[in-house]
Amino acid sequence: MKLGYTIIYVPQVSKSLDFFEKAFGLRRKFLHESGDYGELDTGETTLAFASHELGEHNFPKGYVAASDSLLPLGVEIAFTTVDVRLAFEASIAAGAKAMKEPEVKPWGQTVAYVRCPDGTLVELCTPIGG
Repeated sequence: MKLGYTIIYVPQVSKSLDFFEKAFGLRRKFLHESGDYGELDTGETTLAFASHELGEHNFPKGYVAASDSLLPLGVEIAFTTVDVRLAFEASIAAGAKAMKEPEVKPWGQTVAYVRCPDGTLVELCTPIGG
């Protein structure tokens, strides 16, 4: 097995793509003409977004939408960077909500958390051992 995609169900795919481009400097790879699915260029594993309408089609019995949850879901995506403080501040300026200011963990890694406008929880961190 190989991890191919992380797909996040969001209210508006294009708005999530726009936010991730602005907040984290990622590049848009694909947006379907329907607006229901889009991808960012994040390296070997694709970060993608799908509309809640597509999610409702895929999961007719329902699912928990991060955008509707008062608390972040128990899952996160993590971006590594050499300057967590700068990434944290850029994401806040782009519209993210600060969840936890940057701090150095006992193992030496700097870690911060933000919540995106679509409800996605993002960890910003230095590489382990970096």
